[in-house]
Amino acid sequence: MADIPDPFRSDRRATGVRAFVAGDERMPMILRHGELREAAKDWQTFSSDAPFRVPIPSEEHLRSVRQLPIETDPPDHSDYRTLVEPFFLRARQPEFVARVEAITAELLKQAVASESVEVVSEFALPLQSRALTVLLGVPQQEAERFIAWGVHVFHGEHGLRQARELEAYLGAEFDRAAADPGDDFYGVLTKARFRGRPLSREEKLGFANLMFAGGRDTVIHSVATAVGYLAEHPEAFAFLREDPGRIVHAAEEFFRAFMPLTHISRTCPVETDVHGTTVPAGGRVSLCWASANLDETVFEAADEVRLDRRPNPHVSFGFGAHLCLGAAHARTVLKAVLKQLCEQVGSLQLVSKHERVETTESFQRQLGYETLNVAFAARR
Repeated sequence: MADIPDPFRSDRRATGVRAFVAGDERMPMILRHGELREAAKDWQTFSSDAPFRVPIPSEEHLRSVRQLPIETDPPDHSDYRTLVEPFFLRARQPEFVARVEAITAELLKQAVASESVEVVSEFALPLQSRALTVLLGVPQQEAERFIAWGVHVFHGEHGLRQARELEAYLGAEFDRAAADPGDDFYGVLTKARFRGRPLSREEKLGFANLMFAGGRDTVIHSVATAVGYLAEHPEAFAFLREDPGRIVHAAEEFFRAFMPLTHISRTCPVETDVHGTTVPAGGRVSLCWASANLDETVFEAADEVRLDRRPNPHVSFGFGAHLCLGAAHARTVLKAVLKQLCEQVGSLQLVSKHERVETTESFQRQLGYETLNVAFAARR
């Protein structure tokens, strides 16, 4: 039985592309798993060296700095990534995992004691906000500021104001680090050397902007959709509780099935043909991760959630050189949620939900929840 709506199926099967239209911009969406992975590796043809234009829609109006390292190509990308990758990989370390599990356990303890919980704002948002302080290496009370920003903070009608607030906040953090650089995220960037020189203010802001704007809502989405699925499918929750060793594969399947980012763009430096569509020099192409994750030539019963799926070559963290720096953190958080649910919760009951739908001229895609109310019953 299909669990996952697939708005791209017909075009993926027929031609492998769909035209994406936003205002006066038109670009082909690459829909098939193999072709998308090839494009993601071919940075000479499909470039990320396009400040503000890697996200769809473009973000010239939302920020003043190039996001690093995602909006660069090799060799710059490789050299920038090398500076911060060890910091992000700390999310695999046992101490980091234990701290995130403790945060999760406390939030679930509160959830079990409540009649019901609005999972997006009362569980997923505070969880990721507190886990983010662990990743950043800053005091946990900073999470209250992140929580106050709300969900989808850099989008919608208040996006510009909040994006400016973020840049001001990050600027103040780098001022603090400049005076006394420690071992937190801001201190590490302050002490970093790029090809023998310190990072510029703009470069440091570029790394930090991506940390918040790219890695915050995605984890909130992943946590909420996993909890929502288990609440609506008690047999799946029972399957996990029978053998917690299934959690690793289940987490990967949730990432595949409920990809938080529909697509991202690449820019063609020269005129390029994409499945019969001519992309002019400087034009953009969409890499549609959400479609590739549902490619039935790669994933058996692709529109079903199978918590023991393996192999599972999903592209929810990208592919090639631009593999997501925050992948280890996202995996740690979601596995902590599934582990603590299995240990603390006896049953989940859906109370109500308001689904979030991404609506464009070219497609409509269910994208998690605006609100999700769930009752958590303690395990006996």
